[in-house]
Amino acid sequence: MAFTRATGKHRRPSRLTRTTVQVASVAALTTTGVVGGLAAPALAADTAAPEQNGLTQAIAIGDSLADRIDAQAAAQKKAADAAAAKAKAEAEAKKKAEEAKREAEAKAAKEREEREAKERAAREAERKRLLNSFVAPISGSYVSTGYQASSGLWSSGSHTGIDFHAASGTSVHAVGAGTVVEAGWGGAYGNNIVIKMNDGTYTQYGHLSSIGVSVGQAVTPGQQIGLSGATGNVTGPHLHFEARTTPDYGSDMDPVAYLRSHGVNV
Repeated sequence: MAFTRATGKHRRPSRLTRTTVQVASVAALTTTGVVGGLAAPALAADTAAPEQNGLTQAIAIGDSLADRIDAQAAAQKKAADAAAAKAKAEAEAKKKAEEAKREAEAKAAKEREEREAKERAAREAERKRLLNSFVAPISGSYVSTGYQASSGLWSSGSHTGIDFHAASGTSVHAVGAGTVVEAGWGGAYGNNIVIKMNDGTYTQYGHLSSIGVSVGQAVTPGQQIGLSGATGNVTGPHLHFEARTTPDYGSDMDPVAYLRSHGVNV
């Protein structure tokens, strides 16, 4: 039996041609037993018509099996595409979560650094404020003898400092930050301390009953440096306080004006 068909390299093979190939495939699969389970329903359905001849039946079985194989392949491809899409989506979500976590950690670290920097700056500002602040040498006291008061009690004829009223043993404080340059006996001043202040001026504390610092020691505003007393040339216990331009006698300046210029009300 001969079949003819139109020529042309793009012409789709006829059903009979495709089926002939499929029949051969079915025959091969049948021989190996592979078709058994897969083709049984199709075979049962397709063999219901007794009038079909063997060739027609084989063609029908081949088309049905091919359709099932195509459908199975399409389903597998669809499942594979879905799995790939799901894996891609999960990977992208994980990547975004990791990026968000890194950004949050970086933001938290930056905020922590800024907060710590502000705290350090605040502490430094407070330290500088404290170092630059001044206090009265005797807390809650008052000036009992003023600056440049005249009297024969002083060799110069006038008072080179001011006296603060204080019972013996009263705490004496450094009026500001500085370094001790003298701590010991000072002749008419008795036990005395001289401090070079951070601004380059000098302060003196005389007639002490006790000295609590040593030469070279750094002191801070309000730090106790000794106790008031009545040592040296005195008529009774008190604190003699001087402000000087140098550590030497004779370079005195007004102690009240000095303290007030640094915010101390005396």
